Amino acid sequence: MLHLISEKMLTKRALRRSILMFLVNALINVFALPICAQTLANGGWHLLEDGLGQTNAGQRLTAVRVLGLIPDDPHATELAERALTDNNSLVRAAAATSLGQMRATGADASLKQALDDKNLSVVMAAAHALRLLNDPACYKVYYAFFTGERKNDSGMIAQEMKVLHDPKQVAKMGFNEGIGFVPFAGIPWEASQTIMKDRKSGTAAKAALISALATDPDARTTKLLLTASQNQNWVLRVAALEAIAKRGDSTLLPGIEPRLSDPKREVRFAAAAAVIRLGDLAKAEDSKTAQTAISANAGEPQATSVVIQTAK
Repeated sequence: MLHLISEKMLTKRALRRSILMFLVNALINVFALPICAQTLANGGWHLLEDGLGQTNAGQRLTAVRVLGLIPDDPHATELAERALTDNNSLVRAAAATSLGQMRATGADASLKQALDDKNLSVVMAAAHALRLLNDPACYKVYYAFFTGERKNDSGMIAQEMKVLHDPKQVAKMGFNEGIGFVPFAGIPWEASQTIMKDRKSGTAAKAALISALATDPDARTTKLLLTASQNQNWVLRVAALEAIAKRGDSTLLPGIEPRLSDPKREVRFAAAAAVIRLGDLAKAEDSKTAQTAISANAGEPQATSVVIQTAK
């Protein structure tokens, strides 16, 4: 009997000991995990900082590119901003791209300074980053590149930088390579093939600029898009029509209506979609105007007839 009681007591003690050990280990893990995570993070920062400090430009480029994977981190933003002043243009362009990818809103000033860079790839990468940050400064760059002239009094792009008229410069610029910018949304398969066959012509870059200008509120850009919709290159006509549809300016309806009979099928389809889109917006605007007028009239005092009786 005593033997059985002793065994039960030992079993309870062993159970309590096991529970106690489990709790102790759990507490250790609770405190150890953050410490371990912080240690790993410190090691990660050390690797990136070491990479950014290398004399080999390729290593710096590799390190700065991955900073875009670290959003909402002040240190990542700081490192990328610092890389904007690197002596290698590829590193500077990658730094601008990373700042855009991480949506580093506090880096606007640094990116705007990068718009004055002498290297075209860096300028465009900075413009794309500003576009991701919803900063309208990007539109001045896009407009200047497409037209080859400065917009208003902007000194960001020199007037002589007529890049899109020089295929070799376009190829060097690497507009659609390495800086994370898609030419234009919904690009037709045949248009894609045309661009790929003649990549040095600047078509991809021009199409990308047209697409980016879709949301530029400037009236001069409205005229530019309308003119582009009549371009000899059908790919650019499609890009312009898509941009006009996205722009949502119903006053452009008469200007794009002729494209419904364009000799190129893709252009006709894009024009049809744009006409429908702008037509719907025009109807909505008319309806809103009519409703406003009705509401205004409803609030006005109604005329009443007054009968004056004269004493006989």
